[in-house]
Amino acid sequence: MKKTIKLKLQKTAQVKPTKPFAFDPTFHKPDHFTSGDNYWEPGIRWQTWNWRKKCLGIKFSSKGTIANPLIEIKVYAKEKLLAEFVDSLIEEIQYRYNFNLDLEDFYKSFSKDSVLGPIFKKWRGMRPGHPSSLYEYLIIGIVLQNASVRRSVQMFKALLENYGTLLEFDDKKLWCFWSPGRLQNVSIDDLRTLKVGYRAKSIRKMDDNFSQGLIDEYKLRKQDREAQMTELLKLYGVGPATVWYLLFDVFHHLDFFNHVSPWEQKIYSKLFFNRNPENPVPVSQLLKHFERYGKYKQLAVHYIWEDLWWKRKHEHIPWLEKEIRI
Repeated sequence: MKKTIKLKLQKTAQVKPTKPFAFDPTFHKPDHFTSGDNYWEPGIRWQTWNWRKKCLGIKFSSKGTIANPLIEIKVYAKEKLLAEFVDSLIEEIQYRYNFNLDLEDFYKSFSKDSVLGPIFKKWRGMRPGHPSSLYEYLIIGIVLQNASVRRSVQMFKALLENYGTLLEFDDKKLWCFWSPGRLQNVSIDDLRTLKVGYRAKSIRKMDDNFSQGLIDEYKLRKQDREAQMTELLKLYGVGPATVWYLLFDVFHHLDFFNHVSPWEQKIYSKLFFNRNPENPVPVSQLLKHFERYGKYKQLAVHYIWEDLWWKRKHEHIPWLEKEIRI
């Protein structure tokens, strides 16, 4: 067992997101597989965060309401942190969780939509958000390829426990992601012993790309969508499905929806057309169905998708369980 690094509270900050803001459906996405790097309970999320090669513990707490939101952010670290470091961290947190996203036009445009209208009433203020850096997201994307949720969880857990750092803060023990370059002295055969299969080569090449500075997340953020797609597709092991997720979760394009994986095709077919998942609706028909949401296509899908997974959290949905295979 790896040695646990104990962290101390170094900074407490308060941030006001744009209104409305719903804490729980923003910070907890039931469709994201359990990875050992976070823990959630209503109104609180504990999250590890690798920022500028420092392993941190973050505790997010809701101190306001949906109409008047206020988020308390406690930062835990091994040693004292410079004010500039903390400021940059808070700014990054606000970006990744879409604290400044204006949802009013989206709600106004589709409040009377037969599908989205009822969902808005339940999840008003929900933001698309993800705590991972581009590097971390790409590694997660690789372990998701061609695998059941259970298999993906096993692979990612093995990677974290071998190359990550175990942190203890606020009475929680959670794993923190490693920094790019951590795998430079790890062979592909070493990675294969963790039972990641063919993905070992992709994981190692991804680490090479970032450690050599061949891809820069922050420069990519300033480029347009087409340029981002072109650069991402150059990466070994990255295909259209991964890029689709990245453009929404990492680069915040709310309108980009041009790919449906076979797994999602089955779920969408049942959800929108009540079609047997084993006889799914053609992808072209599904894509056409979402055109009605225009510049908010992907955001609309996010709301519908998250609503389904929150339902699963509270009730058994046999057809969905069959597709998830946890």
